[in-house]
Amino acid sequence: MRTLRVVGLHEDGKSIVCEDPARRERFLLPADERLRAAARGDITRLGQIEIELESQMRPREIQARIRAGESVEQVAAAAGASEQRVERFAYPVLLERSRTAELAQQAHPVREDGPDVQTLGEVVAYSFGARGHDYSQATWDSWRGDDGKWIVGLHWQAGRSENRAHWQFSPGAHGGTVTAIDELAETLLDPNTHRMPRAVEHRETTEEIEQPMLVGYDGRDNGSNVIEAPIPEPNEDDTTEMPRIPADDPPPPGQQATLPGTQGDGAPAKPKPKRKNHPAVPAWEDVLLGVRSQRG
Repeated sequence: MRTLRVVGLHEDGKSIVCEDPARRERFLLPADERLRAAARGDITRLGQIEIELESQMRPREIQARIRAGESVEQVAAAAGASEQRVERFAYPVLLERSRTAELAQQAHPVREDGPDVQTLGEVVAYSFGARGHDYSQATWDSWRGDDGKWIVGLHWQAGRSENRAHWQFSPGAHGGTVTAIDELAETLLDPNTHRMPRAVEHRETTEEIEQPMLVGYDGRDNGSNVIEAPIPEPNEDDTTEMPRIPADDPPPPGQQATLPGTQGDGAPAKPKPKRKNHPAVPAWEDVLLGVRSQRG
């Protein structure tokens, strides 16, 4: 490797003139950002410049994608760079996300009557204990949404199911507040609900189907089940008469029609004594002709 010496600045003001002392050959060296960083000994800046040259993704864009929730592996694959180089810019953003997740656990869940007295971490820990889940295996994370607001997420595994709950975190006084975004987040905030939604709840291969409990059902499949009920006995004092069919034929000529409750001459009819303990049943011909016979 030959050693060059600096002669001076080129006329264009953008290049450095270097010369080989042995051969008297001169070279032009662009006075770009890499040369300035190398002259200052700024290794971090040199690595940043290498990433910019290897891909079209700038460091600011890398940090923006990390802050939006992407991992180092995802950004490195999208940028076409190594994970080690991406980590240089992702590290401070990852610390920011971790710190925000810790602050969100100290925030208070928003309920119908206002913020809860307990914090999000306390409520979720109680819900995990009530459902028999291991809270120590759950992981917290946070990132910024499309609207610029922070979203805190909780991930845990129950059986063979992967569960994720999300809240929107609003920093403020006394720890700030969190609002549930999805159904799982609402379920964890409800101390009276001890079952997870069906979409994420772990189920065995065989499910028990609850049978409705019927009156008189003893739980055995014996072919038929008879439900006995008391049959009311007839009341012997009931003297209600059966309805009569009115006569549609007009009275014969020379005979005046009689009004109900009167005799043929218009005088009031005498009330007949009712039979006791025996209902008055009309005869068969009475039903057909529409008249009532004068029996007993």
